[in-house]
Amino acid sequence: MFSSVPVVVRGGGDLASGVIFRLRRAGFPVTVLELASPLLVRRTVCFGDAVYEGKRTVEGITARLAHDLAEAQAVTQRGDVPVLIDPDGVTLSALQPVVLIDARMEKRNLGTTIHDAPLVIGLGPGFTAGVDCHAVVETNRGHDLGRVIESGSAEADTGEPGAVLNRTQSRVLRAPTAGFVQPTRVIGDLIGEGEEIARIDGVSISAPFTGMLRGLIHARVHVWAGLKIGDLDPRADRRHCFTLSDKSLAVGGGVLEAVLASAAVRASLR
Repeated sequence: MFSSVPVVVRGGGDLASGVIFRLRRAGFPVTVLELASPLLVRRTVCFGDAVYEGKRTVEGITARLAHDLAEAQAVTQRGDVPVLIDPDGVTLSALQPVVLIDARMEKRNLGTTIHDAPLVIGLGPGFTAGVDCHAVVETNRGHDLGRVIESGSAEADTGEPGAVLNRTQSRVLRAPTAGFVQPTRVIGDLIGEGEEIARIDGVSISAPFTGMLRGLIHARVHVWAGLKIGDLDPRADRRHCFTLSDKSLAVGGGVLEAVLASAAVRASLR
C-alpha cells in the first residue's frame, strides 16, 4: 500500500531506529542517511550500526550499508533498509522522499527546512512545527512522550538521563579522556560493581554498580573527554540489550501517526 511513499530518516540511532522499525513494519520503504562515524551507544538496536558492521538486524528488520544510490535501490527492492553515508543530505534530491524525518537528536536544527519534502517531521527539541517542519514528535519521557505536535515545539532538553531503578547520571558511562575505546567486555555482559568495562588510552572505565552493559560506542570512533560512551542497566535483563526500548517505540508510534494523518502522504497514494 505504501510502496509509493519513500521515506528518508536522517540518523540511525536509538530513537531513530524505533521510527525506522515502525515505518518499515507498516510497509513504507525507508532509507537512512548517517554519519561516516556515528556516535551510537546502543549499537545492537541501532540500524545505523550497519555503517560499522555492514548490516544490522533489529527485531526482524535488516539494515544494510549501501555505497551508492543504485545499491540503496537494490537493498530497498529486497525489502531491507539501505543506510547511506551522507551527513550533508546530498542524496535527498535524488531520493525525492515524500516523508523526511530528522532523527539526529542534536537538540538543535542542523539545517532541515519545511520545504525538504511534502511532509517533514522533527524529533524532540530544536524544531518548531509550522516553521521548519510540519510536525514535531515529543521525545521527553512523561505524559507527552510520542505525542505529535502540529504547532510549536517539543519540551526543552533537560540534560538529565531518564531514571532506571532510580539511577540517572550514574548509569551513563562517559569518556574520562580523549582517544579510542578499547572494550574489555561486550554488550549483553553482566558487569559487577568495580569491574572493568573498557579502556581509553590506558585509562580504565569500571562499572559504578552491578548491571547489564546495554550499550558501548564502537572502537572506531575517536571520543572526547565527557562524551557518553556506554549505558549500564541496573535491571540486568539481557533481553533489553537486543530489543527496542519503550521510548523509541513510543516515538516511532508518534511518527507513524503523523505520517498516516498527513494529507500530503494520502495524496501520494492516489
